[in-house]
Amino acid sequence: MVSGKQWLQAIYMAGVVFCLYSSLFCFRKAFNVAAFDGYVLFGISYKVVLVITQVMGYMASKFYGIGFIASLKRYGRGQTILLLAGVALASWLLFALLPAPWGFWCLLFSGFPLGMLWGIVFSYVEGRRMTDLISAALAVSFIFGAGLAKSVGTWVMNAGVTDQWMPFATAALFVAPVFLFTRLADRFPAPDAADIAHRTERKPMSRDDRRRLLRQYGTGLFLLIVVYALVTILRELRDSFMADMWRESGEVFSASVFAQTETIITLVLLVIIAGMVLVNDNWKAFSYTHLLLVAGFGACLAATLLYRQHSIDTWWWMLLVGLGLYLVYIPFNSILFDRFIASFAIAGNVGFLIYLADSFGYLGSVAVMMIRNFFAGQVQWLAFFRTLVLVTGAAGVLCSIGSWLYFFKLNSRK
Repeated sequence: MVSGKQWLQAIYMAGVVFCLYSSLFCFRKAFNVAAFDGYVLFGISYKVVLVITQVMGYMASKFYGIGFIASLKRYGRGQTILLLAGVALASWLLFALLPAPWGFWCLLFSGFPLGMLWGIVFSYVEGRRMTDLISAALAVSFIFGAGLAKSVGTWVMNAGVTDQWMPFATAALFVAPVFLFTRLADRFPAPDAADIAHRTERKPMSRDDRRRLLRQYGTGLFLLIVVYALVTILRELRDSFMADMWRESGEVFSASVFAQTETIITLVLLVIIAGMVLVNDNWKAFSYTHLLLVAGFGACLAATLLYRQHSIDTWWWMLLVGLGLYLVYIPFNSILFDRFIASFAIAGNVGFLIYLADSFGYLGSVAVMMIRNFFAGQVQWLAFFRTLVLVTGAAGVLCSIGSWLYFFKLNSRK
């Protein structure tokens, strides 16, 4: 049984990591709200070049993080967070100082350090009986933080700051919160004996450990990686070009719309994911998570079909597609791999698995953006995204079902 004191401790930890990662997201996503009109680079619009460059930085960090995060030790994590955030802030300053459009490469050096941060922050909370609750707060900070970054970035521009300086100015507002919440996270207690008994001990993984895990569970993990790659592509496009799709729809929107939709999604997902802490059996929780994957893709498909028929407006479509995407995306970044490790008593950590999935997710995102710009450049982002939701949504449902069937067969042999 989990005591009242442990519940309070978990709620406190959840609040700290939520605030920490929401603040870090304002180093990352504010620039997406600016139009960056007036420039073309390499035959592509300046805004698209910036998005692709930053995503390439994320992608590189995820491939590097497969080994780095998997072998991460407990000590020195706070200093590493502050160092990486500092590099990202310096990159935004350099971007602001260089004349447009020649500072685009700075986003590579903001994307790489920022892409490393999730694995470090998650290492504070994994492997606990209350991980579902704490990681739910951490995971939904992606949603809230993205909306917060866009809204703050818009307000900064409305105050007279140029597109070029807005990302640095927005990030600078969150330097003090990042420092404060990093210090608080550094003081979290380690998992206790009861946590280890229920969720297995989380250890750094050597290269041989990682290879052994992939050999043993490769087929199921491959299907999950495909699911994650599909949802990462959709989530990254929605996140990066949400403002552009609003403009293309012709419907009026305000700066607060981003925080509105993302806050609603955050609250709904927080309740759903945190509620998994009540499921004590690890295999049942892992199975229920697969159900969330199917439901999320299904919501995206249904909302997009309704939107194409003009049965709902852009606000509702953005809300419902966002809810569906994060219903798939958030479990990967909170409970799915944690419960997988516990279900099959694997000696390892979540960081390796999520960075493996993330690396291919961002690789797919870069590929899709390049295909859209070089082979479908005249297609608006709104039309392109609607079509992509329908195609990847159907594929995601099939792969999610296939993954569950594979792991169900393995679990039945235990």
